[in-house]
Amino acid sequence: MADSLLTRPSVSPTPLWEAPISEVLKARAGAQLSGAWKLLLLGDGSPTRHLHLLTGRQVTIDLIAMGPEQELRRPGPGPDTAQTRPAEVAELVPPLLLRQVWLRCNGQALAWAESWWNQAEAEESLRDRQQPIWLSLTSERAELFREVDGLAQVNADWLEQGFAAQGPFWSRHYRFFRQGRELTVIREVFSPALERWLGPSQHNADLHKVL
Repeated sequence: MADSLLTRPSVSPTPLWEAPISEVLKARAGAQLSGAWKLLLLGDGSPTRHLHLLTGRQVTIDLIAMGPEQELRRPGPGPDTAQTRPAEVAELVPPLLLRQVWLRCNGQALAWAESWWNQAEAEESLRDRQQPIWLSLTSERAELFREVDGLAQVNADWLEQGFAAQGPFWSRHYRFFRQGRELTVIREVFSPALERWLGPSQHNADLHKVL
């Protein structure tokens, strides 16, 4: 994008635990999750829509960074991008664009998300930077397929600050396809504040025990 927003991106959180992809694809992952959280993390519904329904508030986007990945990921402290991004990103056609956002309801950060796109595809699909991805992709009622590929627990100091809560946090990543073609890879991390509406995330109510 000619007028890409190039700011300081958050370093992608390193997973503390990940479910095997085979278990995720067969819907066997997340046995430790309560039913409501399993639907949120492993279901194929829109998280933006879910947050709106749960809170009764419109979801607003706080854009952190958006631009060519190679420019946003300049050498610096922290883990290498190739070690922290989902493996499915390698299936996208370069050059890639990276977008990172906070998802807020009534000003409270309830999720953080990052997405990878072919730059030309992003130019076509993300014309309104402040609009949630789901709304951008379905603005013309286009048919999409969402495949959830990963379930994990992650942590980072900046996530704890943004959510005003102690980690680790539940995370997932998935892909959107249109007519069998991969459009984007999206990773989301959810705030434990969602327990207000969903109840405890784990059967034993121990958010910090990784099974």
